[in-house]
Amino acid sequence: MNKKKRLWILGIALIVVLVVVAKIAGPRTEDTAVTTEKTERRDLIERVSASGKIQPEVEVNITAEVSGQILSLPVKEGDYVRKGDLLCVINPDVYEAALNRATASLNSMRSSLASARAQLVQAEAQFAAAERAWGRTQQLFEDQVVSQAEYDSGQASFETAKASRLAAEQSVLSAEYAISSAEASVQEARDNLSRTTLRAPQSGTVTALSKEEGESVQGTGFMAGEVIMKVSDLQAMEVNLEVNESDIVRVSLGDRAEVEVDAYLKEVFDGEVSEIGNTALNAMATGFSMDQVTNFSVKVRLLEASYAHLLGERDSTYSPFRPGMSATVDLLTAKEESALSVPIQAVTTRAKESESELGVFVEREGKAVWVPIETGIQDSRYIHVLSGLSEGDAVVTGPYEYVSRKLEDGDVVTATEAEE
Repeated sequence: MNKKKRLWILGIALIVVLVVVAKIAGPRTEDTAVTTEKTERRDLIERVSASGKIQPEVEVNITAEVSGQILSLPVKEGDYVRKGDLLCVINPDVYEAALNRATASLNSMRSSLASARAQLVQAEAQFAAAERAWGRTQQLFEDQVVSQAEYDSGQASFETAKASRLAAEQSVLSAEYAISSAEASVQEARDNLSRTTLRAPQSGTVTALSKEEGESVQGTGFMAGEVIMKVSDLQAMEVNLEVNESDIVRVSLGDRAEVEVDAYLKEVFDGEVSEIGNTALNAMATGFSMDQVTNFSVKVRLLEASYAHLLGERDSTYSPFRPGMSATVDLLTAKEESALSVPIQAVTTRAKESESELGVFVEREGKAVWVPIETGIQDSRYIHVLSGLSEGDAVVTGPYEYVSRKLEDGDVVTATEAEE
């Protein structure tokens, strides 16, 4: 093969390679069928969804502070009790005996105090007599009427009387301290006896009954004893949610919520965020467990006005919700009225130099034009466009494969308006 022919072949091959590269790298010239939807202004509500359990806002554990056998349990689960009502009586025999012993000991201490005071009066009288005698002895000694031995004896008698008076004073103080200790013992015994009778600390419904009449309970005044029952205020209910760490930053106190309870199909109740946890639920005393999902506790108060129709003619103690019911909650964390928006599926990214760029493809004169955008809040279908688009622009929404990866700026497209 001569040199000229080889050059022709190389030239043709080079042209073919360039055409292939242009086909791959350049915009598509063949038509690509896409669907489009026009940008419109809509009211958008951003939501954070989570599941949880219904519980009373106020629930009190009635625990045993003293040990013993339950003699009386005049309530049963589901009963409504008012503040101060009798809930449980624990056998008081041991604590009555302890109170009697403490009272007897106190009386004994009081008797000892009376005896010590009498001894003090006697010691003071003896000291006064010894003091006068010592004064006379000193004068007589100065007048050289008494001997040195008599002088020394008088001085010793005076010092002995003085020491006896001081001892009597200390005996009185000791008896007074003993009485204070005995009075504290009596108060402790009286408090323990009073703890054998348990009364309702608040009005509410008995939602759990862990013990029966005749059973024994363990209790101590220094730490929580066994739980006998729970008293809950069912007129104020809330949903305890677990919200992921990526969503918790968008939740604020007072945010509105839409609550769906599994027990009430096709019912949506209103609520509001009443409490947000500051520490992750998987936080432990020694740190955080890295292999668990990090969630935070959020409590949503159920608003009575939204479930008033379920109360009917029932009395005020009735609640349509029971502790432990399952619920799904949408937290309404942000709202934009008349916001320029596009379907979420239209928003994608493309590599631009060293980083990715967020944007959409807009159909203009039969071509897909890449338009960078800035976005705001979103709901389940649409996302707020802050800049880059105008109302009425036809953004490409599908097919997903083309929007997410294949479609490039300048590609020729055949657009069909997406169906609602």
